[in-house]
This record gives sequence, C-alpha cells and structure tokens, in this order.
Amino acid sequence: MKLVAGNSNRALAEAIAGYLDLPLTQCTVRRFADQEVFVEIKENVRGADAFVIQSTSYPANDNLMELLIIIDALLRASARRITAVIPYFGYARQDRKMGGRTPISAKLVANMIHRAGADRVLTMDLHAGQIQGFFDIPTDNLYVAPVMSRDIRERYSLDNLMVVSPDVGGVVRARDLAKRIDAPLAIVDKRRERPGESEVMNIIGDVQGRDCLLFDDIVDSAGTLCNAAEALIAAKANRVSAYITHGVLSGGATARVETSMLDELVISDSIEATEAVRSADKIRMVSIATLIGEAISRTALDKSVSSLFY
Repeated sequence: MKLVAGNSNRALAEAIAGYLDLPLTQCTVRRFADQEVFVEIKENVRGADAFVIQSTSYPANDNLMELLIIIDALLRASARRITAVIPYFGYARQDRKMGGRTPISAKLVANMIHRAGADRVLTMDLHAGQIQGFFDIPTDNLYVAPVMSRDIRERYSLDNLMVVSPDVGGVVRARDLAKRIDAPLAIVDKRRERPGESEVMNIIGDVQGRDCLLFDDIVDSAGTLCNAAEALIAAKANRVSAYITHGVLSGGATARVETSMLDELVISDSIEATEAVRSADKIRMVSIATLIGEAISRTALDKSVSSLFY
C-alpha cells in the first residue's frame, strides 16, 4: 500500500499516515513559473495499491488539477489500483441544474477523476448523496456523525440537548446525529433570496430552554448558521453551538462566527485551517484522520467500510 499526498491538506495526510503506521510516499508536487502543476513520484509504485489524499478545497481548481495529475502519474508508473481519497469534494454543491443553461459541475468533476485513471473514490459527507451515482467507479461516502457524536458525548450533558437542522435539505443528516445521541430534532425553515444570503423564517420544534446543536455538512459564508443561531436564541434556546463537517469559511465567515450568537463552531480537519480559523476563539477542530485511515485500511484489505458507521 502506498499513500500519496498532494498539497491541499498535508497535515491531515500526515495524521492518516501516522494512524496507518505507514510513511507518505516520496512525491514532488510543484509548479512551473506559469503555475502549471508538475508531479514526480520518487518511489517505485509498480503493482502498488495507491491512495491519493487530496481535498479539492480552496484554491479548488489548483487542488483538483494536482489530484488529476498525481493520479495520471501513478497510472503511468503502473500502480495496480488507484483510490482517490477526497476528504472534501469540491463542486459538490453544483449537483443539479439550478436554471436554464447551467452546468452540473459535480458530474463533470466525477468524470475527470474517473478518466484520469482512478479505480475507486473515498470521500466524506457529500453535499448530496446522489453524487455517488455520478461516478462510474466504486465510491465510498464516509460519514462524520460517529466522530461528532463521540465529541458531543464527551462535552455535553445529553439530557437537555436538541439537534437542529439549519435547513430542510439537511434534515436526514441531522436526524442521524439526533438518533445517535438520543436527542430530539428541530428544523430551521429559511428562504434563500440569492446565493450566499439567507433569511430565517420559522423554527419547527420547541427549542425553549434547550442546548441546541446545529448540524450540517458545509459552512461557507456562515450566514445561514449565524442567522439560525440568532433565531434559536430569539425562540428562547438556552445556548447554540454548531457541528459542521467541512469548514470552507470563505471571505469574512470567521469574523462573522466570532461576533455571532454561536457559543462554538466545531469543524473537522477535512479542509486545512487558515490562520484566521486557527486563531479564532469560537472555532474548534476535530480530527477525522482515524476515520479515514481506518477506511483506507479496510479498502486495502477488502473489508467492509460501511460497518464503520453502525
């Protein structure tokens, strides 16, 4: 087995390698003067079961090209099997036509990864489950809920908790977490006027006196989360925290979280933290290295991956 890391999240790749007690394969990923990506695998990988660890987070296009070129380099070096390990799958929010003459970019990216030479894909908390069907190769979608539920049990009294979905589309995800910690569920009903902005309309469920946990897959501008927290406090919730898988946190999102009604925002390390995120008082990261490392191990040994979530 060979682990190959791109530049998108080196810290996570090293943590995964540490869990598997396996060194990262020596690999050069650099750029020419015009920013073309160049990759050189510096070890023999002929006949190897290769795993490429690369989130397609900001800068999404650069990191995606790194992933594709690493896959191509491994293919041409005669690796036996190549698995693209993508903790955060960029372009996942473009999973359907939003209007006339618009693309389905998630499908395009899936095609590119397949055509580059990947034999399998291992990712986590896809924005929409149907994206698995965009790939014509086996695709495992890991869930962060077991990691988050363990953290919640260690830090909260479960007697007064209520899990809250920040929108109707995330109800299934939030219900799964609620079931794991045996907590009731509430829903924030919102209307989005334009991309990047949201208006909270109503709280479905009685949150009065409750410690509320917002649970979702992606936090980008953080507008939805902060509006939801404000609405929950207005509905007499005791306090509000948020557990989110992928901390995109673009633009002024970190500052928005710091001045919001949220007590805490917990994110996974699927995306490498910026300096602003690392220095934020209200943002905390939990590691998914063990989860992904175990999934990689089971894939290499042809064992069940889905049993990780029961």
